[in-house]
Amino acid sequence: MLMRSGHPAALPSIAAGVTVVLWASAFVAIRALGPVFSPGAMAFLRLLFGVAALTVIVVVSRRTSGSATAFVRVPRGRALALVIAYGIAWFGAYSVVLNWAEQHLDAGTSSLLVNIAPILVAVFAGLFLGEGFSRVLAVGIAISFTGVVVITLGGGGAHADWLGIALGGISAVLYAGGVLLQKVALRDVDALSATWLGAFAGLVATIPFAPRAFDELSAVDAGQVAAVIYLGVGPTAIAFSTWAYALARTDAGAMAATTLVVPAIVIVMSWLLLDEVPTVLRIVGGVLCLAGVAVGRGLVPRRARSAADAAVSVSAPTR
Repeated sequence: MLMRSGHPAALPSIAAGVTVVLWASAFVAIRALGPVFSPGAMAFLRLLFGVAALTVIVVVSRRTSGSATAFVRVPRGRALALVIAYGIAWFGAYSVVLNWAEQHLDAGTSSLLVNIAPILVAVFAGLFLGEGFSRVLAVGIAISFTGVVVITLGGGGAHADWLGIALGGISAVLYAGGVLLQKVALRDVDALSATWLGAFAGLVATIPFAPRAFDELSAVDAGQVAAVIYLGVGPTAIAFSTWAYALARTDAGAMAATTLVVPAIVIVMSWLLLDEVPTVLRIVGGVLCLAGVAVGRGLVPRRARSAADAAVSVSAPTR
């Protein structure tokens, strides 16, 4: 069986699987590198190696497809401003804040907090793009908010504090804002160009951290150098490329659903590699966050959505 693009049906699923595993591994790698790299320095190095790898991917892709565009198509005016904005917000600021958060949070709790971003995207789209707020979205927001409260109150634990939780929430907001800006920018820029330009904008934004980054890089061992290179090549360059490949060949809703498994993979990886696991209450809060995302983004069965609508109808005041 072939997809409409002529590619084997299994390839988009494999690409999506590669993406979620690589994105999950980033949380673990960031947590492991926290003791030796400062947040800004790690972000700069990740983007430096990420842009280098993306450059290779873009060149190979253009040559393979026979595209008339030699490298990336640089937009003008408003489109360029949007690309720069999402690159600074998502690739740059998000990376720095997440790195900082994971100096105070275990990788599992960080991933649970960041994965409320899809519902924040829906909220921002309703506020700024006129997409509105459905009853189901309202229920999803309420469930996710409850989950964040449970995570916040989820016990001291050995690997989390209040600053980390706040930074994790800010990371989710930056992630969501970056995605929304990218969504608008992609109306005028192809995905490959937008990805490379966004990563480059993030790299430029983190240049002030470069001197400290190179100082710290010279003081670590070969394994830690390999790990920070991996952050740039794997979760940044390869994962964004496989995500774009899969998204272009399958249903967007199904792709969004796949990202909900990232926290589960992170928790298993951090348990095996770092001997860190969120408290039970924080895991429960994380499940609520993901359930809210699934409801709010329409990733639950029709019957469940109907039940959610009924619940809102019962609780909402009548006029």
